[in-house]
Amino acid sequence: MASKILANLIVMGGGILARAVVQAYRQALANASKNGVAQETIQNTIRRAGKVMTEQEARQILGVTEETPWEEIAKKYDTLFENNAKNGSFYLQSKVHRAKECLESIQQSKSQGTAS
Repeated sequence: MASKILANLIVMGGGILARAVVQAYRQALANASKNGVAQETIQNTIRRAGKVMTEQEARQILGVTEETPWEEIAKKYDTLFENNAKNGSFYLQSKVHRAKECLESIQQSKSQGTAS
C-alpha cells in the first residue's frame, strides 16, 4: 500500500513539474518577445551568417601576400591545417579552411577573367 502511494506521488509530482517547466518556458518566450530579445537574437544570427571573410583577412590567416604563388599558399594551408588537426583546435582549423576557400574563389575568378 505504501508503495502505491509513493508511486502516485512520484507520477503526480512529475506531471506538476513538467507543466511548471512548460509554463515557465512559455513565459520566458513571451518576455523575450516583449523585450525584443528574440528579434535581437535573430538579427545577430543573420549578421554573423552574412559575415564573409575578406581577402585581407584570409591572407593574414595563411600568412601570405598578394604576390605569393598559389602553390605556396596551398603548402601553407596544408601545414596549418594539419598542425591544427594534431593540436585539436577545430576553430583555427576552420578559419584556415575558410581562408583557403576565400583565396581559391579569388584565384578562380582571376583565372577566368584572364581566360576570357
